[in-house]
Amino acid sequence: MHTIAIIGTYRAQWGEGPIWWKDSLFYVDIEKHLVIRFHPSSGEETQWNVGQRVGTVVPRQDGGLLCAGDHGFFFLDTENGKITPIADPEAHKPNNRFNDGKCSPDGAFFAGTISLVKQTGDARLYRLGTDLSVAEAFGPVTNSNGIVWSGDGKTVYYIDTPRREILAFDYAEGRMMNPRAVVSTTAIEASPDGMCIDEEDHLWVAFCHGACVVCYDPISGSELRRIELPCLETTACAFGGPDLTDLYVTTGIHKSVTEEHAGRLFVIKGLGVKGRASHAFRG
Repeated sequence: MHTIAIIGTYRAQWGEGPIWWKDSLFYVDIEKHLVIRFHPSSGEETQWNVGQRVGTVVPRQDGGLLCAGDHGFFFLDTENGKITPIADPEAHKPNNRFNDGKCSPDGAFFAGTISLVKQTGDARLYRLGTDLSVAEAFGPVTNSNGIVWSGDGKTVYYIDTPRREILAFDYAEGRMMNPRAVVSTTAIEASPDGMCIDEEDHLWVAFCHGACVVCYDPISGSELRRIELPCLETTACAFGGPDLTDLYVTTGIHKSVTEEHAGRLFVIKGLGVKGRASHAFRG
């Protein structure tokens, strides 16, 4: 039997992008321009204000963090808070910003943009290589969201939210190829958002406006489990903890509905599954 608990003291305006690295959970509060580190064993919470809406954060293999936000890709030095800009492939699009992203097993960073005015097809998924070169990985998209790799690294799963489906691609040498739909999420009247993967290669998807996290089998396309949460804006999820058996879930505050626990960080224990370890950026 699983349990759901609120952890930490921070309440995000729009929590997103959780990722477990070493002994901590990192995530972002997009609207408050914050990168947050939560250390479960001590309860310590550390914040860095990066001066822009930040959609995603991943660790760098040699220390520090890599982020993407309003002004493209940038490094964040966790020792002094220094921001080092890298590149902004959509600087000419003021109505777009970077949203979700994760690193591939080979150490590149894949992050995509969102059209804030919901202009269909005006966004893209990008690949930041370890040499800091930027290339378009997939598009057109409208609201780039969750992305994860299978255990063998040969398949990448990806969500462009308005499609209300999960796409799979063959993955090799930094390229995403042969896109196909493997899961339809249309049975849920909500938006598929952040996503993580367990060691059986089942996909766990947070549903924005849907107050739930759902587990899917990408082979059959079937729903395996559904976990209800007390927040409409359930935004993203990540496995963490010492043995990667805890599921952390970020949430946001609804524009018009008042909810007691909106914006809080949740942990779900006792699911009986284990997640896959996160990949760091090797550049």
